[in-house]
Amino acid sequence: MRFLAVLLILCSLTLTLFSQRNVPQKKQATFPSDSIVPGKSSPEKQIKKSKEEKVEHLSDSVGNEPMQSNRVDTTVQNKYGDLLDDDSTYSTRYPIWIPVLESIGSNAITWFGDRYILRAEYARVGLQSWKSNFKNGWEWDVDRFGINFIGHPYSGTLTFNSGRSNGYNYFQSFAFAVGGSLTWEYLGENTRPSYNDIINTPVNGAFLGEILYRLSSNILDDRTRGLPRISREILAGILNPMRGLNRILQGKTFHRTNKEVYQKEPLNVTLYTGLHYVNEGHKDFGKGTRSELLNAQFDYGNPFEIRSRKPFDFFKLRTELNFGVGRKILDNVTGYGILTGKNIKLKKQSILIGLFQHYDYWDNKTFELGSIAFGGGLFSKIPLSKTSEIYTNIHIAVIPFAGNSTHFGPDSSEFRDYNFGDGLEGKFESTVNIGKYASASFVYYYYIIRTFVGAKGNNYIGILKPRITIRLYKDLSIGFEHFVYYNDRYLRDLAAIHSARTEQKLFLSLYFEDKQRRGHYN
Repeated sequence: MRFLAVLLILCSLTLTLFSQRNVPQKKQATFPSDSIVPGKSSPEKQIKKSKEEKVEHLSDSVGNEPMQSNRVDTTVQNKYGDLLDDDSTYSTRYPIWIPVLESIGSNAITWFGDRYILRAEYARVGLQSWKSNFKNGWEWDVDRFGINFIGHPYSGTLTFNSGRSNGYNYFQSFAFAVGGSLTWEYLGENTRPSYNDIINTPVNGAFLGEILYRLSSNILDDRTRGLPRISREILAGILNPMRGLNRILQGKTFHRTNKEVYQKEPLNVTLYTGLHYVNEGHKDFGKGTRSELLNAQFDYGNPFEIRSRKPFDFFKLRTELNFGVGRKILDNVTGYGILTGKNIKLKKQSILIGLFQHYDYWDNKTFELGSIAFGGGLFSKIPLSKTSEIYTNIHIAVIPFAGNSTHFGPDSSEFRDYNFGDGLEGKFESTVNIGKYASASFVYYYYIIRTFVGAKGNNYIGILKPRITIRLYKDLSIGFEHFVYYNDRYLRDLAAIHSARTEQKLFLSLYFEDKQRRGHYN
């Protein structure tokens, strides 16, 4: 009940923001060549020239950010020459009834699929089930791990973006995710409303939803036309379906502007593919089950750009797929995003201190672990030479809600085989980049989870990941990662359980570096 109370308080706070009108921004000055001048040359040539000028004049320098330029108005632009906010004259706030109706419609479509395509028993709802849900109140449900910790958060991204893509900010859009979750819990199923769903859906839905919104903004460019425009619209729509729908309804899909209208930050993307070995015993190095992996990592924004910070102008998201290990294809999704922070410059050392939101989802042959966390983080970058540096970040966070498996090596049960709890987490990530030739990383995550639903006790979970990569050709590298997982479970009424498992990953990585933001940050 305490979690529900906290969420309802947050919801009420964000709802007060609806009474505030969008503050009119001064006429947004942009990097001069961002604007298309009719009759000068084709829009495509002008856009290309704009990008080339930004790379030449507004790229990272030895100070870990672009040098100060009179071409940039830092009140409305970042130091890379892109907008700090969506253009308020183009991305206006639509009436509140529109995102409310879209949230209801999103739930209705989900219910229709469950009821008439999947023929799910829980989707047989009506007046009797609604009356029962309001009368009997809330419970902790028994749904499968993936449904609770990835399925519900994804549905939360849809209701969150019903607000975000209609001109509402991050905090205001959170209220739509809460409202959408409450509607579903009472009306979308014939089972009692679930405490864990009203936490997971809006909180993790806002986390993933804001990331999807910002990634889609980096893809979109309303100055373009023809095949490039169609390709951008399709890709952004796949990534963020609710935004894609609203672009059609708002007439933006085919509307052309003569200037950039969306906030954008530098984005580096790394793709990994290779072999994944899960050892049968923690000492059987390189032996055991083999599968194929496919990873993607998104590093958005520059943590060392000195600027005013707001939610998610810097984040990291990493996801991993495994093929050949049964139904558990989505192995893990992990990431963090800044909520607020401050940049500091100490001689040659660049530092970011801030408050971060974390999302962790692990669901594989070895273990299940999902958590929501909020806490402080520190990022630093120290140059070792002209071409080498060490990048480090440290986090200590409170976990208000988590789920972790009740035994070693989770099964494929259709029902809950994990506990709910809360606790603390610590994260340490450090990477040494040796020019463009090689890197060595050390990653360690530690979770302390106290069970409050399930077998009472405390869980101490550690994840260790040392990794090396060696450059083969240009942005193509080969790498090796050793993965160690251990869990010390001390139960109140049962004997203590100690488990460990090791894994190895041999992979190729392809690095897509933003031409303005240079260097691997992790």
